[in-house]
Amino acid sequence: MKANSGSLSVIDAHAHVGVDLLFYLRGYAPYGLGWSELCEAGDASRVDKFVVFPMPTHLGLRAEALREGRIETGGAWEQVPYAFENRRMAAEIARHPGAARALPFWMFDPAREPERQCAALRALHEEFPCAGLKVQATIIQSPISGLLGTGACLLDLAEEKNWPVLIHTSVHPSDPWSPVADILRIVESRPGIRFNLAHSCRFDRPSLDRIAELPNAWFDCSAHAIHCELAVQDRPAVAAKDRRFESDYRDPVRVLGDLAAAYPDKLLWGSDAPFHSYSDDNLSLMSSYAREVEILRALGPEVVARIASSNTLAYLG
Repeated sequence: MKANSGSLSVIDAHAHVGVDLLFYLRGYAPYGLGWSELCEAGDASRVDKFVVFPMPTHLGLRAEALREGRIETGGAWEQVPYAFENRRMAAEIARHPGAARALPFWMFDPAREPERQCAALRALHEEFPCAGLKVQATIIQSPISGLLGTGACLLDLAEEKNWPVLIHTSVHPSDPWSPVADILRIVESRPGIRFNLAHSCRFDRPSLDRIAELPNAWFDCSAHAIHCELAVQDRPAVAAKDRRFESDYRDPVRVLGDLAAAYPDKLLWGSDAPFHSYSDDNLSLMSSYAREVEILRALGPEVVARIASSNTLAYLG
């Protein structure tokens, strides 16, 4: 049954399901979310569909090292990144009565075993539907720039299948894996692929302006409330003040409204469930699925229809 009784289909453009071993073993949160629980959150908030993908870490990383906070591949349970996680998610959704609400994106690692990943993705697509691909290179410490080299076959596959690609972004000075400048180079080099750059590019105004110029690029506002809090705290996880999109970050509704007005055809709404909250040894930021939807709906039906439906459908193709 659709969660929204009206004619408008509200789409969450960025959500995870599954288990993240790094977060679980290190005592961080969140570390897991089931497809059933995501559907229940959508029911409570009248969200109809979900662009959904596995958690960031994969079983091609050694669990013993993850427990110590290190990223290592030797002696891992699996050899092909995300082969287990993508199949596990696809099967979980297929068994569920709400399977039609899923727009499944499959995760990939941009630099490790790209050819074997492509083979696994092709085999999986013979059994299950796929709506796109997703990469979170920071947590797995795998440079996104690999897509300009040996990982290019993954983008070749996306273009062949007409799959859009969703990329985690970073502006943090200590993050060499997902810098938004590298991601924009990838977008510019692949005009035949539609890209979504996540997390509002950490409010980096020059990057958002460049997305506005590129016909194959969009951005999502996933984990919006806690990113606004990061800006209030002036944390390095968001753009420095001289590059930051101008708004009142004490008011997440105002920020989202300003983004929707500045980039009317480019902004996609997404929750980042369950990472709308985040807690590790150094940082604790709390929001909720209901809060992310509350911020969205405060902008009114016209904006909701645009950033949570028509823009998202354009990106999905």
